[in-house]
Amino acid sequence: MAIFLTEASKVIVQGMTGSEGMKHTTRMLASGTTVVGGVNPRKAGTSVSFPQGEGTVDIPVFGSVAEAMEATGADVSVIFVPPAFTKSAVLEAVDAGMPLTVIITEGVPVADTAEFFTAAQAKGVRLIGPNCPGIISPGKSNVGIIPADITGPGKIGLVSKSGTLTYQMMYELRDFGFSTAIGIGGDPIIGTTHIDALAAFEADPETEAIVMIGEIGGDAEERAAEFIKANVTKPVVGYVAGFTAPEGKTMGHAGAIVSGSSGTAQAKKEALEAAGVKVGKTPSETAELMRQLLS
Repeated sequence: MAIFLTEASKVIVQGMTGSEGMKHTTRMLASGTTVVGGVNPRKAGTSVSFPQGEGTVDIPVFGSVAEAMEATGADVSVIFVPPAFTKSAVLEAVDAGMPLTVIITEGVPVADTAEFFTAAQAKGVRLIGPNCPGIISPGKSNVGIIPADITGPGKIGLVSKSGTLTYQMMYELRDFGFSTAIGIGGDPIIGTTHIDALAAFEADPETEAIVMIGEIGGDAEERAAEFIKANVTKPVVGYVAGFTAPEGKTMGHAGAIVSGSSGTAQAKKEALEAAGVKVGKTPSETAELMRQLLS
């Protein structure tokens, strides 16, 4: 099993004909993802040839998300477009009723995110991101920029605010493997939260344990701790990035800023530990905690 993304998922790429879209579509196809189309209004009716196995595959380009969905039955879109065009791309996917839309783009204005997040909620569309590495269900499908060759399928669910820490945790626990790893992004407003992923992993019969990676800033991890205490029966281990971050300075992600005692790594660690989550001081220590749980 997996959450949100399975071997049956049919993926379209908004921005497939751009350099980032081409590069990552090639990678996604190589990892077994079923990519059924791209979207670019200026290149509608054409197709793009990508390497696949020993040969190539031609992926059609459509003029709109709605047209792509109608022609292919796509149920996932991944967006590789510049920040200035991200809002319109997401709203197009939302208006078409795309069930899952993954937004890789970094630097999307928070006001734009607030607008398309509200629209998605009203329509019942799930967004992942923005400013995220995407989602992978190893051996089944990979949507975004997560390397597909660092782990295989297994029993661990991973939800992380950080892209690079997602990759590190997948690598450190590669001998156990993952049901799904989801990078939710570190912006102040994101489409899918720790809580959304935790609820899905709790409901997935083949996910046996969960790794949750947070970071300084905001109160998402504290709210996740409350949710874990009340709703999650599976073992959870955690890591909070930013123990050495100076107060009042934005660190990396737009949402990672500490003011006073609110949003500090220590406060988040204490909240998680109070909910029964074992929290490592480093990513490697967190992986070791999971290793001990599973063996």
